[in-house]
Amino acid sequence: MAFRSPVALLFACGLMVSSPAMADEADDDLPQQWQEVEVPFPQAPLRENLLPLYVSAATNNKFFIDGSSLSIGSDAVIRYVMVVETPEGGRNVTFEGMRCETRERRIYASGRQGGEWSKSRKKEWVRIQDAYANRQHAALFLEYFCPFGNSVRSVAEARDALVRGGHPDVRR
Repeated sequence: MAFRSPVALLFACGLMVSSPAMADEADDDLPQQWQEVEVPFPQAPLRENLLPLYVSAATNNKFFIDGSSLSIGSDAVIRYVMVVETPEGGRNVTFEGMRCETRERRIYASGRQGGEWSKSRKKEWVRIQDAYANRQHAALFLEYFCPFGNSVRSVAEARDALVRGGHPDVRR
């Protein structure tokens, strides 16, 4: 096959170089689709492991995170058990996850009285809203686990933020 111009020769060489093998290398640079990992439910929370979480003056409920349940998965999800106690003596226990990257949360399970878990029917991630009265997830996101939208780097850093009453990078 004879090429009559240098342009035709360059074009033909370009077609040979753009082979599927070259495309595979370029695909490595594309962002990978996020995949959530499967995690087992933690043990039921014990009173001595509960770390208080300040939410706002607008609620009389008391909020706690079970420090022993804190984890950060390979999928970058911060997982924890939240305990909410009402002044009347009601108690709500949930196993939850939070994604700092997308400002989302989800509930994996609700705690039952005997210490068992009831798996949540909903698997969708929900956007975290900063509502005045029910802002426990916004407080966790903004002031403890995701300061300025950046995830804490370790379980120790998350636990430390809870013990201190807020992440040190967040000015009050």
